[in-house]
Amino acid sequence: MNASTLAALHKKMRACSRCLEAGYPATPGAVFSGPATARVMVVGQAPGVTEVTARRPFNAASGGRLFRWLAQAGWDEDEFRTTQYMTAITKCYPGKQPNARSKGDRVPTVAEQKLCAPFLERELEIVRPELILPVGRLAVKRFVGPGKLADLIGRVYEKNGRHVVPLPHPSGASLWLNRSENRALVQQALSHLQQLKRQLGL
Repeated sequence: MNASTLAALHKKMRACSRCLEAGYPATPGAVFSGPATARVMVVGQAPGVTEVTARRPFNAASGGRLFRWLAQAGWDEDEFRTTQYMTAITKCYPGKQPNARSKGDRVPTVAEQKLCAPFLERELEIVRPELILPVGRLAVKRFVGPGKLADLIGRVYEKNGRHVVPLPHPSGASLWLNRSENRALVQQALSHLQQLKRQLGL
C-alpha cells in the first residue's frame, strides 16, 4: 500500500507547477529518490541544475562531498541511494541567483517553501523515516528550528519520535566549511551517525 501511495505522490510532485504559476522562476520537474521502505531520509534545500538533468538528488560535486561524509558513517553510496530516501524542502530547481556576481543557486522564497510544504509532509507520513538528515540551513531550520549552524551541527535531536542529525550544505560555494572548528562539528555529527547506524541496525 505504501509503495503505491508514494508512487501516486511522486506523480503529483512531477506534474506540479505551482511556483512557476505563482511567478517564481523555478524549473518544474520535482527531483527525489527512494522507496517507501526507507528508514533514513535526507532533506536538502532544493535540487540544482545538474540534478534536474540527471533526475537524482545530490548528483553534482556537493553530492560527492555528502556521500564522502556518509561513507565515514558507514554507508555505501549506491546502496544508500537504492534503499534510503532523498528529497528537498522545495522539489524543483529554483534557478541561479539573480545577481550575476552571486555564486550558487537562488534560495527558494518563504512563499515557495509554503507551496511545496504539503509534499514534504506527505513524504514524511508515507515513508516514516527513523532518522532524518537535514542538509543545509533551510532544511536544518525546518527540522530543528532557527539558530546558527555552529550551535546546531554536531548534535542529535529527537523530533516526533525520530532522530534528527543536521548537516551543513556540502556545496563548494559554502564558506562555512572553511573554518576548522566547523569541520570538527561535521566530524562530530558523522560520529553520531555512525553510532545511530549501529544502534538502529540501519
